[in-house]
Amino acid sequence: MASSWWRWRHGCSWRRAARTPGPGSPGLTGPPGPHPAAAVRAQMSCFYLVKSLTSACLNMYSISRLHHTTSAVFCYSKPRSGEKYTDPFQLGRRYLKGLYEDIRKELLISPIELKEMSEYYFDGKGKAFRPVIVVLMARACNSHYNNSRDVQASQRSIALIAEMIHTASLVHDDVIDDASSRRGKHTVNKIWGEKKAVLAGDLILSAASIALARIGNTTVISILTQVIEDLVRGEFLQLGSKENENERFAHYLEKTFKKTASLIANSCKAVSVLGCPDPVVHEIAYQYGKNVGIAFQLIDDVLDFTSCSEQMGKPTSADLKLGLATGPVLFACQQSDGVQQTTYLAQRYCHEAVREISKLRPSPERDALIQLSETVLTRDK
Repeated sequence: MASSWWRWRHGCSWRRAARTPGPGSPGLTGPPGPHPAAAVRAQMSCFYLVKSLTSACLNMYSISRLHHTTSAVFCYSKPRSGEKYTDPFQLGRRYLKGLYEDIRKELLISPIELKEMSEYYFDGKGKAFRPVIVVLMARACNSHYNNSRDVQASQRSIALIAEMIHTASLVHDDVIDDASSRRGKHTVNKIWGEKKAVLAGDLILSAASIALARIGNTTVISILTQVIEDLVRGEFLQLGSKENENERFAHYLEKTFKKTASLIANSCKAVSVLGCPDPVVHEIAYQYGKNVGIAFQLIDDVLDFTSCSEQMGKPTSADLKLGLATGPVLFACQQSDGVQQTTYLAQRYCHEAVREISKLRPSPERDALIQLSETVLTRDK
C-alpha cells in the first residue's frame, strides 16, 4: 500500500488493485485513512496545519480550473453515441417524474408527527444525484443488452430505494454529529429531538426494505442489503482511527467507500442485474458507481474547506470540528496542498469510472454517465 501510494505521488501510473469477489471491495489502491484532529496535531505543529489548509482554501482557482482541464482525465471516453446529447440530470429526470411523490406514498404512516419527520427531506429541492445515476445506468445497461429504450418498473424502484436509504443515513448521521442544518434548513434532530430523529431514520429504512422486498429478486435484495451493512461499518470506521501513518489514507478511503460509494455502486449493480444477465456488465456498473461515489465524497471533503455554509447547505469545516481528518487534512500532514492533492485523487477515481462505463455500447445514457463524472469534479455544492 505504501509503495503503491509513493509511486503515484511521484508520477507513475495509477493501477487498480485486484478485485475482490465481494461487492464491498473499496477498489482502487490509494493512500491510507482518517485520523482524529488531536492525533494530527501530534504529527505536526498546529501552525503548519492551519497554514497549509488556509493557503489551500485561498488557492480556489485550482478547483475552478478543473472545468478546463478534465479532458485529459477522461481520455478513455469512447466516441459519443451520435444522438443529440442532453444534460445528464435533465435526461435522468425524464425517468424520475413523481419520484418524491412516490417516496412519500411509501411513507403513508401515522401518527402525523412521525409522517412529517419522515417526509421532511423529501421535498424535491435536491438534484436527486443518486436516483439520476441509477436510472441512467439502468437505461445504459438495457441498451447495451438488447437496445431497450425503457426503464423497468423494478429498476425505477431501485432509484427510489437508493434515495430512501441515503436519506435515512443522513437523518442518523445528523444525530451522531449533532448537526444543526442540512440542505439549507434545520435538521430533523434539531426540530423534533434526537430520539424521535433516530426513529424517523429507522422508519425510512424500514419502508425502503419493504419496497425492496416487493421487487422479489433475491440477488438484488442481497446486493442492496450489503449497503446497509456498509453504512454501519463505515460509521464505526469513522469513530476510530489509525496510528500507523501508512494506514491512515487506507482507513479514510475504506470509510469513504462504505459510507458514500457503496450505495451508488450496489444500486448501479442492482439495476444492471435486473436489466442484463451478463456478469461483466454487472461489474462495469458496480465499478462505475464505486469510483464516482468515492470521487463525489472526496470533492465534498474539498468543498468543506473551500465553500461557505450557504453554498453547501450545511455548516462547513464540520469534519475538522468533529476531530475527523479527511483528505485535505491528511495531505496537509504530508506537507502538501491538501485541497489540490485531494482534487487530483478525485480526478483519478473519475478517470477510472469513465474507463469502466466506456466499455458499454454507445447510447445517450452512457454518454450522460460520462458527463456526470465530470460534473462531480466541477460541482460547487
